[in-house]
Amino acid sequence: MEFDTLNTVLWFLVVLSIIVFVHEWGHYWVARRNGVRVEVFSIGFGPEIFGWYDKAGTRWRVSAVPLGGYVKMFGMAEDGEADSAQSFLEKGAGEASDSPHELTEDEKAVSFAHKTVGQRAAIVFAGPAINFIFAVLVLAAIAMSVGVPQVRVSVGEVVPESAAAAAGLQAEDVLVRLNNAKIDNPAVVQEIVSANPGQSLPLVVSRDAQEIELNVVPDAIDQDGQTVGRLGIRMQGIIGEHQRLNPLTAAWFGVEKTVTITGQALTNIGKLLIGQGNFKDLGGPIAIAQMSGQAAEQGALQLFFFMAVLSINLGLINLFPIPILDGGHLLFMGIEAVRGRPLGERAQEYGFRIGLALVLILMVSVTWNDIVRVLGL
Repeated sequence: MEFDTLNTVLWFLVVLSIIVFVHEWGHYWVARRNGVRVEVFSIGFGPEIFGWYDKAGTRWRVSAVPLGGYVKMFGMAEDGEADSAQSFLEKGAGEASDSPHELTEDEKAVSFAHKTVGQRAAIVFAGPAINFIFAVLVLAAIAMSVGVPQVRVSVGEVVPESAAAAAGLQAEDVLVRLNNAKIDNPAVVQEIVSANPGQSLPLVVSRDAQEIELNVVPDAIDQDGQTVGRLGIRMQGIIGEHQRLNPLTAAWFGVEKTVTITGQALTNIGKLLIGQGNFKDLGGPIAIAQMSGQAAEQGALQLFFFMAVLSINLGLINLFPIPILDGGHLLFMGIEAVRGRPLGERAQEYGFRIGLALVLILMVSVTWNDIVRVLGL
C-alpha cells in the first residue's frame, strides 16, 4: 500500500471513529442517566479485536469492521421493541429478548423496553443530538482559537446590458447587503438572486470607502425549465484577517454555522428528491476517506472543520424516518405514543427489513459513485 493511500485510510479511520464515538456516547450517556443497563459500547461491527469491562458492567470494545458502531442496551428487543441496527443485522428483527425468562423487578428497572416512551425517545434522539452539539463546540473552538476569516465579496466584472449594469454596479464594488441579508459569501448572493427573478432588491455596496444604496432587478432567465434570476456579475471573495471571537460570540457562531450547514444539506437532499440534483454527486465511504486525507494534509484546522461537517451529516441522516435508523425508532415511538401501545412485532420486523434494504441500496449506490470517480469511468 502506498504511503498516500495508507495515510488516507488511517485518517479516515480516525475521523470516522471519533464521529461514531460521539454519536454512540450520546445514546450511552442518556441511557445511563435513565437507569438503563448498557451491555456493550462498540466502535465498529463484527468480531471484537479488543475490549474491557467498566465498573458498571459495560463491555467497551473495538470491533473488526470500522464502519460504524453501536450501543447495546439490556432489554432493547423485549415486548416487540426493535433492537439496535447491530443486533438486527446479527440476530434478525423480531427475535426474542436478551433473556428467555420472565424479567425480575430488578431487571425491569434497568431494561430499555420497560422505560417510558419519553425516556426511550430521549435515549434514541441523544445520538443525533450530540452530533450537532459536537459540531457547535468544534466550530466555536475554531472561532475562539484561530478566528473567523473576514470575507468580503467584491465585483470582479459587470456584464454589459445586464441587471447589474442597469443598477449601476461597478467593478471592484464590495457587496455589503442584498435584500437586507449580510453578504459574507458569494453563495448568499447567488441564492437570493436566483430566487427573485424580476423582483426589485435593495443592495448596499461599498465603493471608495463609502456605502452606496442601489436597487437591482435580477433578469429572469430559463434554467432547466425553471425561471431563475441572474444579476450579471462575476464575483470574487476576498478573505481578510481572522478575527478571534469571545466564548459567547463563538458559541453563537457555532450554532449559526451548524444551522447553515444543516440547511444546505437539506436543500441538496430536497433537490435530489424532486429531480433537480444529480445522484452521481453523492459520495460514499471512499469519498469520505479521500476528504479525510485531504483535510489532514491541509492542517488541523481543516481537519476539525471537516469533522464538524461530517458530524452534522451523520446526525441529520440518522434522523431520517427510516426504520433501522434512529429516526425510524423515533417514528415507531411516536406511533406508540399516539396508539397507547407499540406496533406489532411483525409490523416492526417488516419495517426494519425495508429500512435495511433502503440503507443497503443507498450504500451500494454511493460506493459505486466513488468507484466510478476513482477509476474515471
